[in-house]
Amino acid sequence: MQAIVGLSRGLSRAFVNGVVSRSQSNAEASSSSEADQKLVTAVSGFSKPGSNYNIDNILKGQIGDDAYFIARHVDEWSQSDFHVSGSLLGSQEREPELSPSSSSSSSSPSSNPADDASLRNVSSVKGNADVIGVADGVGGWRDYGVDPGLFSNHLMRNCERLVKAGFFISNSPRALLKQGFREMQESKAQVIGSSTACLMMLSHSDLKLYTTNIGDSGFLVVRRGEVVHRSHEQQHYFNTPFQLSLPPTELQSQVLADRPESADQYEFSVEDGDVILLATDGLFDNVPDRLIVDEMAVVQHCKDEVRLQQCANTIALMARKLSKDPKFLSPFAVNALAAGIETEGGKPDDITVLLATVSL
Repeated sequence: MQAIVGLSRGLSRAFVNGVVSRSQSNAEASSSSEADQKLVTAVSGFSKPGSNYNIDNILKGQIGDDAYFIARHVDEWSQSDFHVSGSLLGSQEREPELSPSSSSSSSSPSSNPADDASLRNVSSVKGNADVIGVADGVGGWRDYGVDPGLFSNHLMRNCERLVKAGFFISNSPRALLKQGFREMQESKAQVIGSSTACLMMLSHSDLKLYTTNIGDSGFLVVRRGEVVHRSHEQQHYFNTPFQLSLPPTELQSQVLADRPESADQYEFSVEDGDVILLATDGLFDNVPDRLIVDEMAVVQHCKDEVRLQQCANTIALMARKLSKDPKFLSPFAVNALAAGIETEGGKPDDITVLLATVSL
């Protein structure tokens, strides 16, 4: 992702310390069925040519200008066990703007104003879910002396922290994205840049996947070798995706800046063994869906993290290889030709692949 003008391991567990304490016996009395529902995950990827390959950064959630997170929150207490008030959060401005979203038609984008309402008592709705996300920092910011990876990484770290602390609603990923972005807007040390983003939640309460996507990162869900759900790119024009942005004042009139409310939303029921892929455009621009699906089908019902990691590695390696093939008619080349731009071959870029299987 270079457009800027007309201006891109392990499953974590956490609980909120200091809010309330519970006895071990009460914790053990929590519902084991929800705790057993999870996403088995693996991450792989490569930085674009010329970037340093740093395994420490990758393990911490950053691959070049891309970023990702994997988080899980399981409340061990019922909604009546404790109350979180605004005073615990410091101020009204720091409260997550979160609210349960109403139902939308299965596997179709939905516009939901409910997720813009402020939730005064976050604990009133249980946020039991596995949440994953990817973001792609806009590379064109390098021309202005800005590291494009800082924005995407801060956005994903904010979302990750909110999930771990339980400050989210398990059927409203767009509200989580909005709050993660809002905290960047309000930060005294503001991070300049732009990014696409794709978030997905497996809600333990209704066994549905809730997703939100802004820009050209995205997801695939494969069941019995077939794509059952897929995100759609949001583009202003060719190679210029929708993006969240925080430009300096002098560049505000020149930089694309879309709002979190513009993100597509989807929801659909899942089955045990479904295979999910979240990825940045470094994958989708270089690998046709049919090749990705062939690899994903191999790990249907896989609960083995090693096998899943091998599959994620295979998909990422395939993307890197095809991105360097000057003769391959990549999806990026096909779209460029459709836009009247003569090109061929792959598109060298950061590649992030987050692979998961549903375990119920």
